[in-house]
Order: sequence, then C-alpha cells, then structure tokens
Amino acid sequence: MQATTERLPLASGEELSSSSKAADKGDSTEQISAKQAMLAHFVQYLEGEKGAGEHTRAAYERDMATLVECAAGHDLAALTPKEIRGYVRKLTSRSLSARTIARTLSTWRTFYRLMCRDFHWPMNPADGVKPPKTAKKLPAAMTIDDTSGFLENMPDEEILACRDKAIFELAYSSGLRVAELVSINLLDLDLNHGMAVVTGKGGKTRQVPVGSVACEAIRRWLVERPKLSPKDNTVFVGKNGGTLSTRAVQLRIKYWETKLNIKEPLYPHKLRHSCASHLLQSSHDLRAVQELLGHASIATTQVYTHLDYQHLAQEYDRTHPRAKKPEDEEKK
Repeated sequence: MQATTERLPLASGEELSSSSKAADKGDSTEQISAKQAMLAHFVQYLEGEKGAGEHTRAAYERDMATLVECAAGHDLAALTPKEIRGYVRKLTSRSLSARTIARTLSTWRTFYRLMCRDFHWPMNPADGVKPPKTAKKLPAAMTIDDTSGFLENMPDEEILACRDKAIFELAYSSGLRVAELVSINLLDLDLNHGMAVVTGKGGKTRQVPVGSVACEAIRRWLVERPKLSPKDNTVFVGKNGGTLSTRAVQLRIKYWETKLNIKEPLYPHKLRHSCASHLLQSSHDLRAVQELLGHASIATTQVYTHLDYQHLAQEYDRTHPRAKKPEDEEKK
C-alpha cells in the first residue's frame, strides 16, 4: 500500500492504519463516524471471539486500511463483487504477491461476514471473488544431518548460548512456532514426563511431546535462568530478565548461523518445518503431525507430504539400481 502516515481512531480506543486523507475524501462526517464504528467492531471481534494475537490483528488492520483506501469515499456496506474484483486488480497492479492479495481478500470476507451477521448488511461482496493464483511454495526444511549438526555444534557454556540451545532444541523437538516458544511458561512444562502445554493461534492450547535431548537442554537452561533475574514465569527470558520477543529469537538464530558458518539460511520456523518433515518421513502419520503442529485443517499439513515425496525420490535416484539416467552412465 502507498504511504500510510495517518491512523483512523476507533471507538474502542484502538487505531487502524490508513491513508485516511485519500480514503475518506468525499465522505461526510457521519459516514466517517459510521465507518470507524464498523472497523472498531471488527477489531473487538478479532480480539474477543477470534482470539487473534497482536501480529495477526495488525495484519487484519492493514488489510482493512487497504479496503478503506480502495473504496475511497464509497459506502463499505454498498460495495459489490464487481468493485471488489476491481480492487483486487488494483492490488495486483502494485506488484503485491498473490499470497498477500489472497490474505487481504480473506480479511475482507471475514469483515463482511461479521457485518452481515451483526448489522444485517445485505451481502458479502468478497464472497466468490478469487485472488490471483499462487505458486505453491514448499516449506523449507533442513536435512536430518544438517539439523543434528546445527544443534550438536551449538555450545552451551555461556548463559545466552545455553538458553538459545534450549529454545532451538524445543522448537525442533516439538515443532513449535516462535510465538509459542516465547510464551511458554514454567508451569506449562513437565520435563519428567516429556510433555508441554503450548498456546497456539487463536489462543488454542495443545499438549506436545518434548524429546529427551530437548528436556536435557531445558534443564541445563533452568539452572542458569535465575542468574538473569526473571521478571515473570516465561521459560525463556532475555538478558535483562524480561520475556523474549519473537524478533529476538529470529535475531539469535541468525547470530548462530553466522557464528557456526552455516551455509543455508536459518530461521526459527525452519526448525518447525524440519520437525514436521522428519517426523512424516519416519512415521507417515499425517494426522499425528497435524496434531503436533496445531493445524486446524489437515490440508495445511499435507504440504509436508510433498517434502516427504521429494525425499523418497532423491533416495530412489540415489540407491535404486534401475534409477540411473543415461547421462549418469555417460559420466562414468
């Protein structure tokens, strides 16, 4: 979206980013007030019924700011599917990715669904409007050897290194999102039984197994943790004792990528992808992987079956006596 320097104050005390001068040109004072009330109601819905986290809410608010900007003075309740399709074409012309446009359109559908339910708006103009086709992008996963090499080569003598190793071991062991890692509390851990309770998207909790190697890394960290004078009960704290941010974890894994001279890009979610991929390779139990990762739909988990097939194809090409290609024979 173009420069978004102003923010629309909402009735709930929240604010919604928007190019408000451009978007509200032509709106009467009453229209602006009504629009802000609807947007405030949407934010309250996200916080309450949907249980959306801070980052998710921010993404929804940006998407709604885009709708306000595109509508530019038109009544949101009176928009038609034709106009929504026009907005999608406008976003496409800005070279936004198909994935971003699909997410934006999904936000608009959710907004209109709520307005139809709570305020009896006549229709959901975003229903049936299709986003541009997205190229399927497989999640990036490390090989088992590379994952083991990274984790085993991490030192844990220094206090922050000890903490980081425990974070990354837990991320790989249990397939956790970075937001789940930083929010896990001491009472959520049961290291004696190798279990943890984590809070995922939408505030949903699930129980996950924690492997013995991760349990041992966490135990070593918990011995060191009091030295940082923790300010709360989160397992992983920063050097000043406060709760770690997701950004801090992302920066720390980049630090170790450089420190250990690892050639492929590292980020916390790659450990989650690697956990899912490696588990599926060995168990072939898609439902179990879905439950571990906390996916609401098994369709989300099925992307890992493509990684599993890639692994199978590579192993076949490497080991099957009839798999050699003619060009391989020529190289001999």
